[in-house]
Amino acid sequence: MITVALPKGGLLKDSIRLLQSIGLDFSAFLDPGNRQLEIWDSNQIAKALLVRNYDVPVYVEYGQAQLGIVGYDVLREKRPQVAHLVDLGFGRCRMSVAVKASSSYRSALELPPHCRVASKFVQCASEYFNSLDLPVDVVPLYGSVELGPITGMSEAIVDLVATGRTLQENNLIEIDQLFESTARLIAHPLSYRLNQDNLGQWIDRIRSAAVPSS
Repeated sequence: MITVALPKGGLLKDSIRLLQSIGLDFSAFLDPGNRQLEIWDSNQIAKALLVRNYDVPVYVEYGQAQLGIVGYDVLREKRPQVAHLVDLGFGRCRMSVAVKASSSYRSALELPPHCRVASKFVQCASEYFNSLDLPVDVVPLYGSVELGPITGMSEAIVDLVATGRTLQENNLIEIDQLFESTARLIAHPLSYRLNQDNLGQWIDRIRSAAVPSS
């Protein structure tokens, strides 16, 4: 029996659709009336945990789940001790630097030294600006980071962007991109090495069913 940690939010539907294609049905999580956070698939051969995207690698790292599906952005930010297995090809977005459209900045290198950059991705932002040799003060925000530049608390933000609509509606523009993010399949390292519960077979099925990343 295997346990899979599934992320709440935007990756859930595609994650469930992928697992359905290999015979694991956790579609009960999509029922608006469902309040369960742990369910068995319809054939009683596996179970799934419904957790926050940020918590998926925690459950996998500590062995409560053998497999997990999580955004690459979380893996870059949290650096969990998990096995990175498959780029699943869905949930595509990008980690970007954005500023007020009315500002004069059109690249990250134009930002003034020691300016404030708001982000919930503190490690990603810090590493990026360090790579540019541009010292900034990264302000951790875990709500609507767009308010940073709007209120004048920060000159810029580092955040995930999918369509760009939220930025546009708040008069912000992207000026640089750190990396692209897609959903990834991860595994508990020891379970993966020992092939516990025929984990390798399930991984091969998922890999075959995954949408190729382009």
